[in-house]
Amino acid sequence: MTSDTFTPNLAPVMALRVARLPALLATLLLLGASGRVDEARLASPPRSPRFLPPTSGVLLAEDFSAAPLARLWRPDREGVWSISHGMLRADLPDVKQLRSLIRAGDSTWTDYAVDLDVCMMRGVDKGVIVRVEGESGIGVDLRSGSYQDVVVYLREWPMGKAQATNANGAWNHLRVEIRGNRLRVSVNGELRLQREDVRKARPRGGIALPAYAGGVGQCTVYYDNVIVTRLD
Repeated sequence: MTSDTFTPNLAPVMALRVARLPALLATLLLLGASGRVDEARLASPPRSPRFLPPTSGVLLAEDFSAAPLARLWRPDREGVWSISHGMLRADLPDVKQLRSLIRAGDSTWTDYAVDLDVCMMRGVDKGVIVRVEGESGIGVDLRSGSYQDVVVYLREWPMGKAQATNANGAWNHLRVEIRGNRLRVSVNGELRLQREDVRKARPRGGIALPAYAGGVGQCTVYYDNVIVTRLD
């Protein structure tokens, strides 16, 4: 009496496992040390404010309603910046002090105002950098968490700080005006900082939006309604 030995064909099984590998890795990235899915990272922000660009003096007006990301936006890292539900989303790995920038505009911009809406879901630091040329610019950092303030930097040097309430999970409006050597920063419609002595800054340059994990090692942030207008 003979018996047949069944030899399974493992090729389809292996192919299925390989196909599932990217999804598995993506899932693992969403798990913290406890093995639980990071719900804050996956959560969607509230509906962003209405997009209302002015009719004149506009250098840039972007509501991120179209995907993929327009060519005028230039990220410095792959896999950080994306369009999600009509908003610009940045998500960094949970590594302290990790940073990424996405740039727009050019060196022909001189005196202008930047308006934007920003919603931080995980982390503390968000904002905008003006007069960006190369690696130089004036940074405005709107900090949530225990800080609840806005800080201005010229390169890495702090130039000023003021109280500014800005909760995570909510949209906050930031306006930065740069005219000659003068800088004005408003948060949610209230003027918070003025500087008359930014002489060491470059006289012109574009803008950049930051994603920064900072000391907490977290950053999932949304930007929308970015408008740059010329200040005559």
